[in-house]
Order: sequence, then structure tokens, then C-alpha cells
Amino acid sequence: MYESYLSCSLLQKCDVHKLDDAPATEVVLTREEGLQYYRIMQTMRRMELKADQLYKQKIIRGFCHLYDGQEACAVGIEAGINLTDHLITAYRAHGYTYTRGGTVKEIMAELTGRRGGIAKGKGGSMHMYTKNFYGGNGIVGAQVPLGAGVALACKYQERNELCVCLYGDGAANQGQIFETYNMAALWKLPVIFICENNKYGMGTSVERAAASTDYFKRGDFIPGLRVDGMDVLCVREATRFAADHCRSGKGPILMELQTYRYHGHSMSDPGVSYRTREEIQEVRSKSDPISMLKDRMLSNNMASVEELKEIDVEVRKEIEDAAQFATTDPEPPLDDLCNHIFSNEPPLEVRGTNPWTKLKSVS
Repeated sequence: MYESYLSCSLLQKCDVHKLDDAPATEVVLTREEGLQYYRIMQTMRRMELKADQLYKQKIIRGFCHLYDGQEACAVGIEAGINLTDHLITAYRAHGYTYTRGGTVKEIMAELTGRRGGIAKGKGGSMHMYTKNFYGGNGIVGAQVPLGAGVALACKYQERNELCVCLYGDGAANQGQIFETYNMAALWKLPVIFICENNKYGMGTSVERAAASTDYFKRGDFIPGLRVDGMDVLCVREATRFAADHCRSGKGPILMELQTYRYHGHSMSDPGVSYRTREEIQEVRSKSDPISMLKDRMLSNNMASVEELKEIDVEVRKEIEDAAQFATTDPEPPLDDLCNHIFSNEPPLEVRGTNPWTKLKSVS
């Protein structure tokens, strides 16, 4: 018989900035939660590895930024907020599209530019959306003011909701982020600013890019937390703490999740010219988010090796089925090219798309 829950007091303490309290280090993980987190993280990992394979086969083209290594960030954040809350991120967006309700099949088909993709095959890797998820965004840092706007809407409409606004360490030096901090603090917006610090903005280490690498203190007048972004429970507890802060009317809070990406910045970056293979392997062996959760569950008799292997087999099958769909589903027809420019407007003619035709856009 398995243990139904684990009372865990081994979480790493968060560093705090301008806060009297800190997230809990003694937390409860139920068996159901552990199995759910494991399945989601494995699905995200396998999906990204399959995307890597399809890209190398030239079935996926264009931009493609993979999330493997950072799964604990997405899963921990989602475990700490509600699906009625809002989330916006940069271009490393496949994982969040999945946690926000997209299916593996829709995500894979979007990557291959097929009609069954989550954006009808017209968005690709960087532009995926679901309910309360405002996408991957391709312009560095540009999603941060948009996220503050979503938080303003939550406050204006007096809904007890918040917006999680994600960006990377590379974007953290953008001026528009500091302008957004200022407005969010002045208006006490319910927004959690989260810097996913994966140590390298494109091919530049944080030490070479930033005079101060204490990203959780960058809000200055905004309180902050620095969290182990490789531990799903650390991220969950920190997010719950931050969400309570926002919902109580105290305004914005900033979180830095210290994480790591196994792939390069994008598929055009081999990822080993500015860091060594040994460094990547060391992170994999010592602080892989999936392995850490697996070891925690096995050592506390919350699951068996066989049970977790069964999940692995089911996940692999789901990924293979999705890849099959993503390589056989038809591409969107030309007539669909301009559709969904507006969400609720009557049909309009779109000029200039082709010198010989006028395409019609329908919402």
C-alpha cells in the first residue's frame, strides 16, 4: 500500500526582498498530486524531444524554442494559481500552452503548420493561445506590459483574478519591463512578474549580461522572491505565496525562478559553444526536475518504479500519436490565410495579400 501523502520539510528556503514572510518550507504533497505533476512534466519533456527530432527532419521549420529542463517552472506555477487566472509568456511557450489546456496533438500540429494546430497552423512555435493564455510572444520583453494590461483589466472588472507575467533573464534588462514595474506598483495591479532565469540569454551568460544578477531585487520597490526553479514544490509554494500577496490587494510581486534549459536558445543554437556538455550533464544528473520528483516519491513510498514506468509508456504513446497527426494533417487552405484577424467582426476583404486575389477574413 502506498503512502497517500508526504509531509515534506526539505524545501530550499527562498531568498526574499522587502518581505516580512516567506513561502512555506514544510508542505504536503499528496500521491495524486505527485503522479499528476510527474505525468505533466514527462509529457512536456517528451513533447519537446519529439519537436527536436521533427525539426532535424525539417518537418518543423522556422523558429522553435524548446522548454526541456524548465518543466518544474510551468507545472509549479500552475499548481499555485487557478485556471481562471491569466498567464502570458515569451516565445518558449509550448509547455505553458499545454498546462493552460492545449493538447499535445494541437501543439505538435501547430509546430508543423497544420490545420489542426492550436492557432490553425498559422502561429507556429512562438504564437500559441488558449483561454486565459495570451501566448508566446516573439518580441523580447514585449509581453510584460501586455500582462500588466491584463492585470489592470482584472482589477478594473473587480474579479478576484491575477496575471502571471513571464520573461527570461535576457529580457530582464529591457526598459519596458521597468516602466511596467512602475505602473503596476502605482496602480497596485494583481500581477506576478516571473523571471525564468535559465542562466543564458541566447548565448550570453547572466554574469556577462547583467551588472546585477539578483533579478528578484530588480523591482526595487516591488517585493521579490528567489526560488529553486528546478523543484516543482518550491515553485508551487512560492507561487501560492505570491498569489495570496496579489489577491490581498498589496499589488505586484516579483519572482526569480533559477532554472536551466537543456537545449540551446533555439534550434539554430547547438547550445555548446558558450557552455560545456559537462555543465549540462551535471545539471541533468544533480537537479533534473523530473528525476527530483521521481526520487522524492519513490523514497517516500508514494509510488512504485513500475507505476511510473507505466506513465512513461502512456506518455510516449500520446506523443507518437500526436506526431503522426502533426505529419499527416493537411496544411490550412489559402482561403483561411486571413481569417481570425478580429475575434468578432463581420467579414472584411483583406487587400494586398496577393496581386490577383482579394482574400476575405471571417472571425
